[in-house]
Amino acid sequence: MKLLSPLLLSLLFFPSCNGQVKTQSSKINVSESRTILAGQPTIIKTQGTDRYANVYCGMQDKAGNLWFGTTGEGIYRFDGKSFTNFTEKDGLSNNTVWSILEDKTGILWFGTNGGVCRFDGKNFSSFPISGDLKYSPEAYQGPVLSILLDKTGSLWFGTMYHGVYRYDGRTFANFLSDEAVECILEDKAGNIWFGSWSNGGAYCFDKSRANHPCITNSCKHGLQRRQDQTEHYEEIAKSFTNFRKQDGLADDMISDIIEDRMGNIWFGTRDHGVCRYDGKSFVYFSEKDGLGSNCITYILEDKIGNLWFGHDGKWGNDGRGVSHYDGKSFTNFTTKEGLINNNVFTIIEDKTGSLWFGSRDMGLCRYDGKSFTDFSEHVPK
Repeated sequence: MKLLSPLLLSLLFFPSCNGQVKTQSSKINVSESRTILAGQPTIIKTQGTDRYANVYCGMQDKAGNLWFGTTGEGIYRFDGKSFTNFTEKDGLSNNTVWSILEDKTGILWFGTNGGVCRFDGKNFSSFPISGDLKYSPEAYQGPVLSILLDKTGSLWFGTMYHGVYRYDGRTFANFLSDEAVECILEDKAGNIWFGSWSNGGAYCFDKSRANHPCITNSCKHGLQRRQDQTEHYEEIAKSFTNFRKQDGLADDMISDIIEDRMGNIWFGTRDHGVCRYDGKSFVYFSEKDGLGSNCITYILEDKIGNLWFGHDGKWGNDGRGVSHYDGKSFTNFTTKEGLINNNVFTIIEDKTGSLWFGSRDMGLCRYDGKSFTDFSEHVPK
C-alpha cells in the first residue's frame, strides 16, 4: 500500500471546475415503445447485434421494475409481465449501455458509449460531462463505464478514457484522468474506491483527508501552472491511496469492487480471481480454491450474505458461469445446471430474492434458488 507520488498524481489527476450543465431532451411516448408481450416474455433483439452482444448491467428500481443495459440493443425494462425496449430511436444517447443508476428522486442515469443519459419516466436527456482542461474544453461524450451516487448527493462518472468525474450539482471535478474506471464503490466509512481497467489497480479516495481546495471544487490553477505545483499535488496525493500488485492486490486490472456486510472490500480481477481486503491484508481466492474461473466480471452479495461471482472467458471463449460462495466453499453454476450462457456480466437480486444473470449473446435468466427460467430470444443459427 502506498500513497500516490506527486509526479504520478500530476499524470492521473487534474481538476476542472465548470458551470451549470445543459441537457438536451428527447420526449418519447412510452406506450408506443416496443413492448414484448406474447407468451414467455423475452428480450427480443431489435438492432441486429451479433452473438457477442451482452446483457451487461442491470438494477431494480424503487417501483420494482427491472432494467437491463446491453451492448448494442439499448435498454430493456421488465415490469414483471413484459419487456419494453428503449433505443436511440426513443432518445437514448447510445445503444451500448455500460451502467445504470437510480437517484433519490427516481431519475434513472445511464452510462453509454455516447456519454451520460437521464430518464425521468417520460423523457431521455443527454447530460454532457464538462470538459477536462487537460484534454479539451469540450464536453466528454465517450463511454461511461460506471456511475455512483455518494452519501453527500454527488454523482461520480467513471469513463473509459478520462478517469472519473464528480458532479456536485453545480460543477465537475476530474480525477485519475488517465485511467479507465470500470467500477466505483462508496464504503461504509464514506471512502470512494475506484477500479482501473487500464492496469492501474485500485484507488481509495479518503474524504476525511480531502481538504485541499482542488478537491473541494474551488481550484483556480490553470493548466499552464501545473508543472510548478509540486506542493499542491503533494497535498492532493494525501487523499488517494493506490493499491497495486506490489502492495498485495491480486491483479492490476479490476472489474468490480464491493463491500460485504462485515466491512471487507472484495476486488474482482481480470486474470487472478478475487481478493478480500480487511483494511490490513489481502486474502486470495482462485480456481485452486474452488472458484469457477479466475476471470471475474461481477460480484454480488445477496440478502443472506452469500457472494456470487460472474465469470467471462478470454478472447471470446466460453466462460465458466457463476460461482456461489457461502463463506466456506464454492458452488459453481454453468449451462449444465440451467444457466443460459457461461459468460456472465451482471447479477441482480430482485425484491423476491431471485437472482437474474445477464450474459453474452443477449442471454438473460432468473434463478429462484431451485431452477432457472430463460428470458432470452433464441434465433435459429
